[in-house]
Amino acid sequence: MFALPFFRRDLPALKGDLVTLRVPFTNDYREWAAVRGESRAFLEPWEPRWTPDELDRNAWRLRISRYREDYAQGTAIAFFIFERSSGKLAGGITLGNIRHGVSQSGHVGYWIGERFGGRGLMTDAVKVVTRFAFDTLRLHRIEAAC
Repeated sequence: MFALPFFRRDLPALKGDLVTLRVPFTNDYREWAAVRGESRAFLEPWEPRWTPDELDRNAWRLRISRYREDYAQGTAIAFFIFERSSGKLAGGITLGNIRHGVSQSGHVGYWIGERFGGRGLMTDAVKVVTRFAFDTLRLHRIEAAC
């Protein structure tokens, strides 16, 4: 397990010009399922195959548990992207496969709801999470990944 002091505390929300990033909470389920469900055809070509229970509440609980476990181990941090002007959940961005030591690197993966595309929200979210990765986590390299 990685023991950087940062990973021992709650993660504050990160703010950009257009978005606020924060860790997902259990009570985000309905909004998350709605955005993902309405954007399914838009997202499927770019994501791994969706399972039949992809949007079920039990699958959501497992997803939240995995997010928390990854964060506790210092290997990934999942964020939800909220549009600042409306407060609505627009997508997600994960800083994953975080490697410390000599490598000091990670991957960033993301998705955005179809109705939020083309507004610069993801550009802002990537900028915010990249700044966080380099300045706070002191990573040296970030790669875009699926």
